[in-house]
Amino acid sequence: MRRQQSTPPGQYVIDFSEDAEASVSAPAHTDSAPTQSAPEKADSRLFYISFGSGSSGNSCYLGTSKGGILIDAGVNDDDVFTALKNNGIPRENIKAILLTHDHTDHIKYVYKILRTGRNIRLYCTNRVLLGILRKHSISKRIKEYHNPIFKEIPFNILDFEITAFEVPHDGSDNVGFSICFAGQRFVLATDLGAIPERAAFYISQANYLVLEANYDLRMLLYGTYPEYLKARIQTERGHMDNEATAAFLAKAPISTLSHIFLCHLSQDNNRPEIALAAIRSALESRGLTVGNNDFSLEDRQAQIHLSALPRLTPSPLFVFRQKL
Repeated sequence: MRRQQSTPPGQYVIDFSEDAEASVSAPAHTDSAPTQSAPEKADSRLFYISFGSGSSGNSCYLGTSKGGILIDAGVNDDDVFTALKNNGIPRENIKAILLTHDHTDHIKYVYKILRTGRNIRLYCTNRVLLGILRKHSISKRIKEYHNPIFKEIPFNILDFEITAFEVPHDGSDNVGFSICFAGQRFVLATDLGAIPERAAFYISQANYLVLEANYDLRMLLYGTYPEYLKARIQTERGHMDNEATAAFLAKAPISTLSHIFLCHLSQDNNRPEIALAAIRSALESRGLTVGNNDFSLEDRQAQIHLSALPRLTPSPLFVFRQKL
């Protein structure tokens, strides 16, 4: 694997070991001469890259050595495929697109990727699909790619067991995703104004968590947004502010959590350093050591790693491994 040459400020990058140098499209079993009685060595690496996170467009890739999925498709497909290629991941590895909801910044390029891809399927709730067809100028042929999903009923793609769960937002229908692979759980919850009980249940099981910290309340209140938009953002069907996200993480049972990625930061009403400071303070109040991404020995031994996803550019490629 190649590490990207430039790293966004405050972004955590996992230091790849030698066994990660093989292409992600390589077979999971790489022993050159296994004995007949030896069990096949499973490849438990989990690959994650964000292509953009914010109102300008949202999309990320989660994959294994067998292939992967896109979660949301609001980032230009050329930028998505370029970022994958730059990290040694062929576009053919994409087997499915999952949608969290039907807002433009999450679905703008979904049909183009489906139409130009090969055997890619679309997974979203029926209400999300109807919202796309009703609100957006998009071909009705998108229905031909659709696999309906239902909240809190698990489904499988490749080696992933995926569960969609309810989150409150003002789309036609809104979900987060809990994705389990090889004993690891990746949870994504974006575009939500509060964390209800069932969402908290899934978030609290995460090893790797993508969670919204959209705005700083003071910046929003004294900013230039019209009053109706300020009010909409602050409702339970709007967005999470830094302090609300911090308050949740200060009390939630997160004993399995090792990485937190803050997502969907507002360009006008937030700053990465403000969001990171609020969340770091909440985690440290629990007695946790929080990684500061300087690759020192101390940082590597931190109990939890915290970063903010770039709004307009791809993140580095993260490689997670199951802890034995």
